[in-house]
Amino acid sequence: MSQFLHVNGQRLWDSLMEMARIGATAKGGCNRQTLTDLDKVARDLYIQWAEEAGCSIRIDTMGNIFARRSGINNQLPVVMTGSHIDTQPTGGKFDGVYGVLAGLEVIRSLNDHNIQTIAPIEASIWTNEEGVRFSPAMIGSGVWSGEFDLEYGHNRRDKQGDTIKAELERIGFLGEVSCEPHAVKAFFEVHIEQGPILEDEGLQIGVLNGVQGMNWYDLVITGQPVHAGPTPMESRRDPFMGLHVIIDRLYAMIAEYAPWSRITFGDIKALPGSRNTVPEQLVIAVDLRHPDQSILDEMDRRFRDIAKQECEKLNLASEIHDEWRSPAVKFNEDCIESVRQSTNALGYSHKEMFSGAGHDSVYISRVVPTSMIFIPCEKGISHNESEYAKPEDIEAGCNVLINAMLEQANQDVSH
Repeated sequence: MSQFLHVNGQRLWDSLMEMARIGATAKGGCNRQTLTDLDKVARDLYIQWAEEAGCSIRIDTMGNIFARRSGINNQLPVVMTGSHIDTQPTGGKFDGVYGVLAGLEVIRSLNDHNIQTIAPIEASIWTNEEGVRFSPAMIGSGVWSGEFDLEYGHNRRDKQGDTIKAELERIGFLGEVSCEPHAVKAFFEVHIEQGPILEDEGLQIGVLNGVQGMNWYDLVITGQPVHAGPTPMESRRDPFMGLHVIIDRLYAMIAEYAPWSRITFGDIKALPGSRNTVPEQLVIAVDLRHPDQSILDEMDRRFRDIAKQECEKLNLASEIHDEWRSPAVKFNEDCIESVRQSTNALGYSHKEMFSGAGHDSVYISRVVPTSMIFIPCEKGISHNESEYAKPEDIEAGCNVLINAMLEQANQDVSH
């Protein structure tokens, strides 16, 4: 990398604050759910800004938006960045939209410095990343990458029964470009961390190596329903007696695979659900995560063994139902190295890390060389109206982004 650029941090911050007014909430956050009228206003503003920066605009059949800045050789695959602008109902000002407007700032800053890249640069917006109004999450990038087919994406319905296709038509964003990968050399996504690690360690940049694999299960423990008063403790087949030992052993197992292992018991249901009856059955939602797929597979096996062993000791029955699996993602080493070099050259404190949450990059990485850049957010809070990132960190993340993209866009064609 022959030179290291800095973006206009104040312009990026001002753009974020202007976009945040679209769907602003009383507590300082944003409610700008996908394909609503507010989403249309935000999309229109983004396109206006991108066209003012000299970009051409393409919109595909899932409403994904691509703003392209020409290169010296427009036959080369583009170097792309982007994220999403839809929010949670009580979301913040930075989740997703920071990555979108950082991409725009890259283009604006290249214009400021009168730099023409060899390969074209592209900034993107992906439809329905949050999965709030239409389930599941990351549908726009999922269809584009082939995870879902177009019919599936178009036919997702919200609680009112409206489909994605109908709402794209209604707000004028049902594009004609086929929703499938075009020639992309590298994709970068810059994002707030949505967790506390960088802030706790006093670091400014996270160099992302991948995304944790995620397994969701329902653990079902079945015993015998009996009266709470007359039945002695030693005579019971109580599912809770098995559960507390299972949970203790699972937490101990997770500690063995620290620091990136995660387990969460996010929901529990007791049946029949009577205060004075020992439950016949417990259904526990279990979320198991690790960035190394082989370790996640090992944790999966041990989870099943632990549940079976402890339930058999107490004459309980156990079943584990697989609800959802998202394999661990390893980002492209060449893209990671571009982020690493940029971060080091700019002198930012940083660490190599993994994302604990899903992002559009998960699906995009299946078809395009990909990496991500994290910046800290205050107290690790996200999906919350109090979500906040410091202006200097916002700028730092975008500085890393522009230099990583430049390194990729100006590589020798034979590289």
